[in-house]
Amino acid sequence: MKFEGIWIPVITPFRLDYTIDEEAWAGMIEHLISQGIHGLALGGTTGENYALSPQERVRQFALGNEIISGRIPWVAGVNDIRTEQVCDFAIAARENGAQGLLLAVPPYSTPSQKELAAHALRVDQASGLPIMLYNYPGRSGAEFGHEFLERVARSSNFVAIKESAGDIGRVHMLAREFPHMQLSCGADDLALEFFAWGAQSWVCAAGNFFGAECIALYEHCVIRNDFVTGRRLMKAMLPVMTVLERGGKFVQCVKYGCELDGLPAGESVRLPLRRMKKELKRTLRDAIGTARITIRQILSECNENATGAVTHG
Repeated sequence: MKFEGIWIPVITPFRLDYTIDEEAWAGMIEHLISQGIHGLALGGTTGENYALSPQERVRQFALGNEIISGRIPWVAGVNDIRTEQVCDFAIAARENGAQGLLLAVPPYSTPSQKELAAHALRVDQASGLPIMLYNYPGRSGAEFGHEFLERVARSSNFVAIKESAGDIGRVHMLAREFPHMQLSCGADDLALEFFAWGAQSWVCAAGNFFGAECIALYEHCVIRNDFVTGRRLMKAMLPVMTVLERGGKFVQCVKYGCELDGLPAGESVRLPLRRMKKELKRTLRDAIGTARITIRQILSECNENATGAVTHG
């Protein structure tokens, strides 16, 4: 499986009573597809999978596959604490049409590299689907390290890694020592660096509301190899990404960004998370507004230069 472009881990809209608003969720998926994004991740942490029941998670696989209807590929977030439960989610994902899995380290247990490899290989055996690993030790307590990556290399289904540790040294290591593993950006504030080191995809939570801007960065860096414009775009986007990554309310910020655009983000996040405070909302709103003005100017200049080049050519 080839991971290319902007892949969005879809939010889960909730009503005020914390029930899932499936109509709003379908609306989010339709919006993202209309934006031209390249793939979706259903049941990821941005979708608050940790706060959903097993039945709700499997229901999202089935309903999501029905809504997407083959228009773009999608992968299923199957992470959980117990290996057996992860295998059950992986099987359900395959049975409901997922093209691949998004697999993170089981949280809290902090397995050794050998134990973690045995876990991942068991999930692989249960599903037989291509797997994108999701490395985020800040959330899971352990990482997919060098020993793990060597152990799982025996299976060709481990095709990619979403790297979210925020450590550029990890990016260097993966690009240099595991070139067969597709590198995917999982740290929204480091997208430019990932593309410079050969990443062809970005699993981008901010894309729920910032999809067009993320696509523009991807196209200039990866498709056009225009890192001069890419740096300008990333500079404009960084204040937004910084609020998301360092504001302490990641999912809430993503949902509020959707709300600002009139998208069906729902009325709440599920407990134990709480709503954002007004100060953080104002900071994010201002950052998004400023970034969009600057990005429009940059893209307008690029279009004018391209038109001028064609005219004079």
